[in-house]
Amino acid sequence: MDKDKVLQETEKMVKTALIDEKSGHDWLHIKRVKGTAIEIAQKEGADVFVVTLAALLHDLADEKIVESEEKALSEIRDFLLELGVDGEDIEHILTIITTMSFKGGNNRPVESLEAQVVQDADRLDAIGAIGIARCFTYSGKVGQPIYNPDLGVRDQMTIEEYRNNKSSAINHFYEKLLKLKDLMNTETAKELAASRHDFMEKFLEQFYQETREQRP
Repeated sequence: MDKDKVLQETEKMVKTALIDEKSGHDWLHIKRVKGTAIEIAQKEGADVFVVTLAALLHDLADEKIVESEEKALSEIRDFLLELGVDGEDIEHILTIITTMSFKGGNNRPVESLEAQVVQDADRLDAIGAIGIARCFTYSGKVGQPIYNPDLGVRDQMTIEEYRNNKSSAINHFYEKLLKLKDLMNTETAKELAASRHDFMEKFLEQFYQETREQRP
C-alpha cells in the first residue's frame, strides 16, 4: 500500500463530495481539521496515517450531512478497501468517525489516542473565530435565529432533542461551544483551546452589550 497515494485519493474524493456543502462542514473545514490533527498527532505520538485518514473522512458519515449513517460508513469502508488500506486500520478509522461527534454530550467517550486527536482537532474548529462563523452558518442553514430571549438554554438533552428542538445560534454557545475547552483530550489541544475559548467569551460579552440583553 502506497500511503501517500491513499491520502491523495482520499483527499480528492472528500473535496469533491464536500466542496459545495453549506452547513459549515465543507471541504475547508476538513482541510483545517486535517492540518490541526496532524499537528496534534505529531506532538502526542499518535499514528499520523490513521489520524489523517479519519480527519479527512469524519464528516462523510455525519447525520447532519447524509441521510443514512450506516450506508455512508459502508461506502467509506469499501472505498478504503479498494485503496488497499489494512482492515485493522479501516475498523479503527470507522470507530473514530462514529464516536467523535458531540451529539448533545451523549456520545460515548473515544478510546484510542488517534480518536482523541481527531476529536480534539474537530472540536478546535468549532470554537474561536472560525467556530463562531461556523455556528452562525449552521444556524442559518437549519433555520434557527441568531438569538431569541424566549428560548432558554437547553441542558441534559437526548440526541433527538439536541438535533430537533428549537434553539438559536447564541444558545448553541452555552449548549456546546463553551463546554468544549474542558472536553479536550490531549495536552496539545488544551493549550490551543484556551485562547479560542477566551475569544468566544469576549464575543458574547460584546454581543450582550450591543443587544442590551442579559447574559444567562
